[in-house]
Amino acid sequence: MEYQEFEDTLLRLFPETDTSRLKKFRMLGPLYREWNSKINVISRKDIDNLYLHHVLHSLAIAEYIRLNMPGLYGSISTLPEEKPVTEPGITSGASPAATFLDIGTGGGFPGIPLAILFPSAHFTLCDSIGKKVRVASEIAGACGLENVTTANARAEVLPGQFDWIVSRAVTSLDKFMPWTRGKYRRGIFYLKGGDISEEIAAAMGKSRLPSGTIHVWKIGEAIPDPYFEGKLVIFIEGNEK
Repeated sequence: MEYQEFEDTLLRLFPETDTSRLKKFRMLGPLYREWNSKINVISRKDIDNLYLHHVLHSLAIAEYIRLNMPGLYGSISTLPEEKPVTEPGITSGASPAATFLDIGTGGGFPGIPLAILFPSAHFTLCDSIGKKVRVASEIAGACGLENVTTANARAEVLPGQFDWIVSRAVTSLDKFMPWTRGKYRRGIFYLKGGDISEEIAAAMGKSRLPSGTIHVWKIGEAIPDPYFEGKLVIFIEGNEK
């Protein structure tokens, strides 16, 4: 998928995306090519598929939010008021922005594409591998993403709590859930693929998740590309609605 095809798909899904955000999405191609030549965060065979396999895949979470959580979508997809920033994710005289923790972000997925699309939310991109965090930090900085911070740490030891967690298939769901304990209030968006029924059952048992708190959505329903066949957004409800 070349950039123009990606942009056409983006505007079909999220027609309110303005030129400022489109410029940032366009910048991702050359930035990732440059940084990937120095620090390998995307398979060298896959860098040509950046916009389909990585950027658009990340934005499947945004499409899930748009379809199922219109209140949240509306609050984070609009441009924030231009007020002095006092703390990450908080603007002076305004309510705190929604906070997202991206666990195992690697080179910045899904956090960076989501941060571009959702300028009124704050994203913390976390990974235990320092060179990957450096790539995510440099690319976020080059794109002027003031709503992004990075952390070279394991999620379990990262201080604080967030509204939402996002992540992209860093491990099986039953192994992932313990990393999130005490880290989120409202929910988890997890990108995964294949038959995950056994993973869900194991995660529910190990983490004692109540019945009905895990929801599975097929990405291909919104993005009819063969690449997304079998790929899913898994949403796990938190304690706060």
